[in-house]
Amino acid sequence: MSTVTTSPRRITILGSTGSIGTNTLDVVEQLGGPANFDIMALTGNGNIELLASQAIAARAKLAVTADESQYIALKDALSGHGIDVAAGASGLQEAASLEADWVMAAIAGTAGLQPTLTAAARGADIALANKECLVSAGDLFLDTVKQGGGRLIPVDSEHSAIFQCLDENHRDTLERIVLTASGGPFRTFSRAQMADVSVQTARAHPNWSMGLKVSIGSASMFNKALEMIEAKYLFDVRPDQIEVIVHPQSIIHSMVGYTDGSVIAQLGVPDMRTAIGYALTYPKRGPLNVDRLDFAKLARLDFEAPDETRFPAIRLARTALERGGLQGAVLNAADEAAFEAFVDEKIRFLTMAEIVEEVMDALSGLAPAKSIADVFAADAEARNLAHTLIKTKTRAA
Repeated sequence: MSTVTTSPRRITILGSTGSIGTNTLDVVEQLGGPANFDIMALTGNGNIELLASQAIAARAKLAVTADESQYIALKDALSGHGIDVAAGASGLQEAASLEADWVMAAIAGTAGLQPTLTAAARGADIALANKECLVSAGDLFLDTVKQGGGRLIPVDSEHSAIFQCLDENHRDTLERIVLTASGGPFRTFSRAQMADVSVQTARAHPNWSMGLKVSIGSASMFNKALEMIEAKYLFDVRPDQIEVIVHPQSIIHSMVGYTDGSVIAQLGVPDMRTAIGYALTYPKRGPLNVDRLDFAKLARLDFEAPDETRFPAIRLARTALERGGLQGAVLNAADEAAFEAFVDEKIRFLTMAEIVEEVMDALSGLAPAKSIADVFAADAEARNLAHTLIKTKTRAA
């Protein structure tokens, strides 16, 4: 196999036990493993058995569990392997502070914000799979990346596609970006049919294999809402330049439209390893063992406009973009709280959007963030309000 680096590249994976993290480790192995990459740190949460096995196989310098109560379990699992162990928020900060050249930011939710900021501040290249960094703290996060001097490379399949299609040397010719959405498992459902869907049904994505949060976010299209806000910051575009189109086959991952009417698209099988590999080898491309598109077998590629009545998340994202300020942080926090309530079977599927909208309207007057503390304060206020609303909207209510 040909190598993609001239010397071992130091990398850290924040969130190695999730879907993105496990796929990242697979890509690392495909691209030469220890011969090309030194694993500085791996972090996970409660899956200690998997985290320990990953750390041993990857010869990691440090393994971190975000769950402080699992510290002893992780330490015991790694005894005799010469791997340092840490836990909790301080452990995540330690992992982010190690001198890795490239950091995969794949910790789900706002829990990933602070360690990703730490890695960015010291100048690491950030492979961004954590949406909340930009949705909740867009300008602050971009400023940190700029001051640190590292590169920000998107990993979401949609943003990776745009990143690959965007002609940065001629930004004046950019007209629009088009985010594709699969439509999830409820694309053809009526609102009445969605009213009582189960968590298991909602997590069953028709095309992608993803974690629980992203899978249910795809079903509600809140995942796409977050991507819309993320795109604004990643690509420095106006809200009116961001479009969403439902594409059930998930073959076209996103598109860029130019002022001459041309549209450039990035295509591929639904496999996150492609986007991860591009982020790891950018600006080159490494050889990956993923399925290739067989155009002769592609019967059709379908497109349809998203129904913002059945999927109000798209409308709420536009509202957040138009209002600006801390509305992204508010939307994200309310979404996370509502998601947890749905998973715990406290509220129904459609109630998630109701809660998010009510929280956004109630907190629409928050002043723009001047520091990361302002972001966390808005996040906490939105969560508290969402939890209050959840109590009034429980299934028994």
